[in-house]
Amino acid sequence: MPKSTKEEKLRWIQPILDKEITIKHMALVSPFSLRTLKYWLARYKEYGVEGLENKSRRPKTNPLETPIRIKEKIIEIRKETNLCSLKIKWKLEKENIYLNQNTINKVIKNEGLTRKYRTRKLQYKYIKLPLAPGELVEIDIKYVPDLVRNRQYYQFTAIDCASRWRYIKIYNDSSNYSTIEFVKELISIAPFRIRAIKTDNGSNFTNRYTGYLKSSDPFNPKLHALDLLCQEYNIIHYLIDPGKPSQNGKVERSHRSDQESFYDSNTFRNIRDLENKLKIWNTKYNNLEHCGLNGLTPNEFLEGYGVQNVSS
Repeated sequence: MPKSTKEEKLRWIQPILDKEITIKHMALVSPFSLRTLKYWLARYKEYGVEGLENKSRRPKTNPLETPIRIKEKIIEIRKETNLCSLKIKWKLEKENIYLNQNTINKVIKNEGLTRKYRTRKLQYKYIKLPLAPGELVEIDIKYVPDLVRNRQYYQFTAIDCASRWRYIKIYNDSSNYSTIEFVKELISIAPFRIRAIKTDNGSNFTNRYTGYLKSSDPFNPKLHALDLLCQEYNIIHYLIDPGKPSQNGKVERSHRSDQESFYDSNTFRNIRDLENKLKIWNTKYNNLEHCGLNGLTPNEFLEGYGVQNVSS
């Protein structure tokens, strides 16, 4: 008995090869058509027994396949920006290229541009209250990763929770004076009125865990300079719980983007070079599509609120 399909095919065409029977007569007595027998004979004469091996019937072309130029566009955007498939989809739509997110995912995966190791994150369901621009602004400080001219610098960051509009600036230190200067400049440059800010419990933001304990009158402690500034401008100052940076999640996530998309790919000759490149990056950040804004950029979101003269 034949052990494979090619042996079975050979069993039917062998009498024809030996000229014991004609193809027409074999087609009459076999369960196969004349066309099939001719095809097998042609394959056998050209490739031998191996030519009788079953071949895939999968189509070699697909009329609905994504054009190569669009695939190259997706790969180029992914390599340059490392954006997720959803953000790439929004970016392509602005160029009148409409693709399903799963299609973009498939192109990225086939090109080997996905992360090899991904940590499984716990999914929490939060109640998201709609916020207006300026209603809550998160502020934090990030170390500039590398020394510039053998000196450490600090990046002060403020991000609006509603629009994701962001302002950043470099300072020589993270003192109370630098904090006050940054907040004053933020108030003057923000395209909206700031009603509340949220910070961690660092000594440059609050003295709740330092000055309060040293106060001679614990029930009437001396206020921090930032709290006095907030009172002057009628701004509420919120503090996150100690050891819970996730409560300042938007500014922390923006710091990760800074590290991956800016600091990891740039070097700086001096402080002026750092400030110029950081300004360009922040302008670019305020014009990037955000998942939290359903594909809008921070500047586009503010324009939707009627905010004019949006600054980077």
